[in-house]
Amino acid sequence: MKLVFLHHPVKDLKESLAFYRDTLGLEEAWREGEHTAAFSLPGSDVRLMIDEDEAEVELGPGGMFLVDSVDNFFQENQDKLEFVKGPSDIPPGRYAIYKDNSGNYIRIMDSSKE
Repeated sequence: MKLVFLHHPVKDLKESLAFYRDTLGLEEAWREGEHTAAFSLPGSDVRLMIDEDEAEVELGPGGMFLVDSVDNFFQENQDKLEFVKGPSDIPPGRYAIYKDNSGNYIRIMDSSKE
């Protein structure tokens, strides 16, 4: 697993874009539709991704890790980990969320559609 994003769910993308870009001075790296954007973090390959998704806001922020295959990871770990969101499609590939033993949400993704 490789950390690729710090994921921050937001209530309003436009307001959050202004905060991270204008107030904090971060440079926008890319945008996916009208609900997701990412910012470059100086000196790091990790991006800060903000996402306007009501369900994700309840889960709070956390890391998003790249795995070779979300489906394989899920199959190999579904009996050991508490998944709160099973594998689903996202633009670059597949995505899932599980909890660690302290209740933190860990997001995983792959690039199977690229």
